[in-house]
Amino acid sequence: MISANNITLRVGKKALFEDVNIKFTEGNCYGLIGANGAGKSTFLKILSGQLEPTNGDIVITPGQRLSFLQQDHFKYDSYNVLDTVIMGNARLYEIMKEKEAIYAKEDFSDEDGIRASELEGEFAEMNGWEAESDAATLLNGLGIETELHYTQMADLTGSQKVKVLLAQALFGNPDILLLDEPTNHLDLPAIEWLEDFLLDYEGTVIVVSHDRYFLNVVCTHIVDIDYSKVKMYVGNYEFWYESSQMMERLIKQQNKKAEEKIKELQTFIQRFSANKSKSKQATSRKKMLDKLTVEELPASSRRYPFVGFDMDREAGRDLLTVDGLSKTVNGEKLLNNISFTLNHDDKIAIIGENEIAITALMQILAGEDEPDEGTVKWGVSTSRSYFPKDNSKYFDGCELNLVDWLRQYSAAGFETQNESYIRGFLGRMLFSGDDVFKQVNVLSGGEKVRCMLSRMMLYGSNVLILDQPTNHLDLESITAVNNGLKAFKGNVIFASHDHEFVNTVANRIIDIREDGTIVDRMCTFDEYIEMKRGN
Repeated sequence: MISANNITLRVGKKALFEDVNIKFTEGNCYGLIGANGAGKSTFLKILSGQLEPTNGDIVITPGQRLSFLQQDHFKYDSYNVLDTVIMGNARLYEIMKEKEAIYAKEDFSDEDGIRASELEGEFAEMNGWEAESDAATLLNGLGIETELHYTQMADLTGSQKVKVLLAQALFGNPDILLLDEPTNHLDLPAIEWLEDFLLDYEGTVIVVSHDRYFLNVVCTHIVDIDYSKVKMYVGNYEFWYESSQMMERLIKQQNKKAEEKIKELQTFIQRFSANKSKSKQATSRKKMLDKLTVEELPASSRRYPFVGFDMDREAGRDLLTVDGLSKTVNGEKLLNNISFTLNHDDKIAIIGENEIAITALMQILAGEDEPDEGTVKWGVSTSRSYFPKDNSKYFDGCELNLVDWLRQYSAAGFETQNESYIRGFLGRMLFSGDDVFKQVNVLSGGEKVRCMLSRMMLYGSNVLILDQPTNHLDLESITAVNNGLKAFKGNVIFASHDHEFVNTVANRIIDIREDGTIVDRMCTFDEYIEMKRGN
């Protein structure tokens, strides 16, 4: 168990947290949520002891070991992969190194023999003889092949390093596990492996993630950081989101009888507690939901941006024909003789292991790059808006404020060029007051993404091309973009790491394989995953 007692953290005059009292118990997985800048990662650092609070203290059950996911990808570059994982249990690694040093001595003394015996006893108690095989099992589960286990960390790719550091955090069965964005840079098999690991994990897990699907699978509780307060709620992210939206709606319905509201809420709770999964986490979550009272449901004050795409006109019969498309970059064949057509109502998710290949296809479809071979033919009635993965050219060196920046992309005419119109548009994307006069080159990553989405909404296009639109966004903004694309009546071609986002928007999957060819299926993302498993 780990608890925060009267935690306050001040940054200058601002209190990031104030008098926080919260307890995390074993057998549960807690999803830590909050808007960007609310202090999620900071709170994890306080829990792990990496950051001292202004007031209050953190208490861990005596004898329990805490482990956390390291964020410095270069910290272990001088070590090999297996040693890096075993260093997740610092005491065990110390014993191993001290033993090696003693046994390497040429003048081995009686004192050395006594010390070695003590170390061997402690080593055996900590299951030290299984350390390398346990570390290898974790690495293999996350997709780090056996031949890489003795490779230097400096020689790994960024995504491989993330997997090794995750294995390090999980190593040695810690009692308390703190994970900050553990699914970042993980491929789908690794995420599924991690989900299964956490579902069977008997300790305490506290996780920060922008992956709603992941939070829904693993979490028994949601911990909401909002306005310097930290509140805990039973259930996964979907339950938190749906119930907070329902509570907000019911609060506004002044004329509805209290008894009717309670009945509606109780029906809602029962629906969520009927979880088919038999995992320990799901069973635990069901028991807690069954005991939940209406008073314990969240009434969130969280603000959601409005993301809505309207078409100026519908597209005709001919939309898009891609024929024999190929592209090679730096000697690597990214796209290999790709052909497909876009149909009415298609919302296509482009997926695959090679993100460079996905971006190359997006740039060619958007007219930002040319293929080496093949053709891309858009129908004359189509109008397209493109959301690039790298938006730096729109902001770097630009000294315009938000109003003037967005005005560039607004149609000619008094109303659409009017400052009050532009400010109203920005207000829906949570830029209000003096925020609209900030220079765009000082905006955060999430603010820039909201600007790019605003730009797309102004265009009124009937085809949207989006390359990783959820990067840098908080959960509220991801949900808003998700809902906006689901409601859009035109065509969408997009790429995203967010499982929930892909599964709820796409009705067609194009998977770019390692050799640059594609698999093209009319189905949802979950259906496609099941097809691949069947193979």
